[in-house]
Amino acid sequence: MPVPKPSDLAAYIDHTLLKPDCRQAEVERLCAEAVTHHFAAVCVLPCWLRLAAQKTAVSAVAAGTVIGFPLGAAVSGVKAQEARQAIADGATELDMVLNISALKSGQDDWVALDIRGVVEVARPAGALVKVILETCLLTDEEKNRACRIAEAAGADFVKTSTGFSYGGATVEDVRLMRAAVGSTVQVKASGGIRTFAQAVAMLQAGATRLGTSSGVALVTG
Repeated sequence: MPVPKPSDLAAYIDHTLLKPDCRQAEVERLCAEAVTHHFAAVCVLPCWLRLAAQKTAVSAVAAGTVIGFPLGAAVSGVKAQEARQAIADGATELDMVLNISALKSGQDDWVALDIRGVVEVARPAGALVKVILETCLLTDEEKNRACRIAEAAGADFVKTSTGFSYGGATVEDVRLMRAAVGSTVQVKASGGIRTFAQAVAMLQAGATRLGTSSGVALVTG
């Protein structure tokens, strides 16, 4: 893709606030910024989702939250219930962490069941499901396998990172994930994207969304 202007990035950005110590005023500011700059979505902690949905209701900004966050270790039924609650609270996008431990143990059916449980809750409501791989913890073989499982389970996106492990998005991982899913599933780069150059590199590698807490800085240059 050609190099965009900073203002062109807005449509790709999930404006994100997932700090455990964030305050209500910060969530409200996040939502106001998202509406002002026409970001694709906000992504907030589940406890603030209802507020975020209310604050973005007058706009085209999607309200999103996280499921099984940040470890992906909750059992499948709990993740599905989190998804039900999130939909009830106004979510139209769900960023779920796959069961990393099960994936690394070769339990692919378990990983797929986990994802399908959330997809089956989201699909009737028209909500998108993004599956977080936590790429810094995976080998390339595991990343490829996780992408194929997510695609087969009906996910709308595969996503690089939670931002809460020791590594975030890399151009190499985005490129690998794009190759693994082809054009059938979108790719979200998230974790450590703080500069315009990083954002553009992720998009050129095949990302179609950027999860970042630096959205305002990115679009204002």
